Amino acid sequence: IVGHQKGRDTKEKILRNFGMPKPEGYRKALRLMKLAEKFTLPVFTFVDTPGAYPGIDAEERGQSEAIGRNLFEMARLRAPIIVTIIGEGGSGGALAIAVGDVVLMLQYATYSVISPEGCASILWRSAEKAPEAADALGITAGRLKTLGLVDRIVPEPLGGAHRDPQATAQSLKKALAEVLKHLQEKKPKELVEQRLERLMAYGKFKEAAER
Repeated sequence: IVGHQKGRDTKEKILRNFGMPKPEGYRKALRLMKLAEKFTLPVFTFVDTPGAYPGIDAEERGQSEAIGRNLFEMARLRAPIIVTIIGEGGSGGALAIAVGDVVLMLQYATYSVISPEGCASILWRSAEKAPEAADALGITAGRLKTLGLVDRIVPEPLGGAHRDPQATAQSLKKALAEVLKHLQEKKPKELVEQRLERLMAYGKFKEAAER
């Protein structure tokens, strides 16, 4: 089991670096995934991060290399990988533990290459355009499922998972068990082949009309 942890109060958030992993965290996660492969165990990842830590010290220790290495190794890991977006999935910091055979997403979670505020600041030079940016980015579970980036949406209680953590946990447990049962029927080679096909199929494009 690999996941991000943001913390609940100020002390915890500082301790957890506000859920922003450093290179060492990604390398540790990969080491554990390699152990899972060695002992033929499934890998469950839980994503909840605003993004990888952007500090200069993290860059000096190879933040981009650590993220890239995780993407590369997870794509060919000979073990079932089930990814769940449980809160905020931000940019490469989320992707670094989100390459999997099946991607689940809590109903009210978000997943995007950049925050709506950040996108609005770049495109319109105003964070007030964040709602428009959010719509354009398609950060919600429903939109992402339509695009094929998410396979299954896990329902949450009205108001969010924090309103009834136990009910959310039971819903997620049921979904994970069903997905794992399906993946365990496949051989490692088949898992890797289908995972690569899945990755290569991402994205949609529209050809411009000829003038």
